[in-house]
Amino acid sequence: MTLFFITFFTLYTALNYYVFIKAYVLLPKILSIRILFIIVFILISYGYVISKILYKFLPILIYDIWLTIGALWFAMLVYFVLSLFALDIILLLNKFINFIPSKLFSIRNKEFLAIFIFILVVSMVGFGNLNKRDIKVKKIEIDIPRYNSKIDSLNLVFASDIHLSPIDGEKLLPKIVDKINSIQPDIILFGGDIVDDKAEILEKQSIGKSFLRLKSKYGIFTVNGNHEFINGIDGSINYAEKLKMKVLRDTAVLIDQSFYIIGRDDTTKLRFEGKNRKSLGDIIKNLDAHPKILIDHTPLNLSEAERNNIDLQLSGHTHHGQIWPGNLITSLIYEVSWGYKKKGNTHFYVTSGAGTWGPPVRIGSKSEIVQVKINFK
Repeated sequence: MTLFFITFFTLYTALNYYVFIKAYVLLPKILSIRILFIIVFILISYGYVISKILYKFLPILIYDIWLTIGALWFAMLVYFVLSLFALDIILLLNKFINFIPSKLFSIRNKEFLAIFIFILVVSMVGFGNLNKRDIKVKKIEIDIPRYNSKIDSLNLVFASDIHLSPIDGEKLLPKIVDKINSIQPDIILFGGDIVDDKAEILEKQSIGKSFLRLKSKYGIFTVNGNHEFINGIDGSINYAEKLKMKVLRDTAVLIDQSFYIIGRDDTTKLRFEGKNRKSLGDIIKNLDAHPKILIDHTPLNLSEAERNNIDLQLSGHTHHGQIWPGNLITSLIYEVSWGYKKKGNTHFYVTSGAGTWGPPVRIGSKSEIVQVKINFK
């Protein structure tokens, strides 16, 4: 974990320096302006991290504003880097081909170009913020063996990666809850990463209270994603339980003598608790012959579910990249970055998530809630 953070912050600092130096050279050669720019750039670019570290000492309003600005910068950084890198490639090619008129290299034109890039990036991030609020309901229908189930069908709703924090607070959650309730689900399953901040911060601002309006026949079940561990596993579990959710930790529960819901801790458990999660085989070895629905936050090693005769696995985590070109990367990393797949007799669905991590922005992906109509044949 230490190596991960060192690598992340080294790369993050390098990318920020790349953007910083491109802007710095265009500033007037006035010391006070340049010093002010350095201070403001550091406060914005490291705002998310610094606010997380100093949360106990910051007034709530300052924490919320600084956290949000820092989160938005993550998205802006991506597109500043891509824009500036593309420009550098063009300038490099021009050294060999010389297709750009020399008069375009004036300081004034460089300033106009910088303003254009700034407006372009801000516009893209603004569009991404609007896009993340457009939450779709994805509907799929599957047939799985009845075994000993006494019901013919199940109307299941699955959502993941809501990432509650002061960035959106309660502004988006009521919409998610209303959409779920409108489906009139028999059961509601969450795939982890409900939180994106410590439970004490969320509870202090009553973030999450809308969950208490959820209604379903068989209840609400969730698992721990990596962000539950990052933000303190005990506090995250207590937070979920106060919101009337049953947290499944490497265990299974039989619902209405008809089907099992199996929930696994995320693979990051090893980093935070120093021990592995249970194997899927150990979790299900004593289960009776009923349909098995598995919630596993991160869609790794899908063949394990197939080997253990799981009927349906539901996962999240990937966000399908959340911000382009992130979806290209997650599609390389995961067998399923987003959507439906069937391997053998096992159905898989990986959701892009109902919320967003960090920047409240989606570009190249959509927020969604998944409705799964299951027919027991």
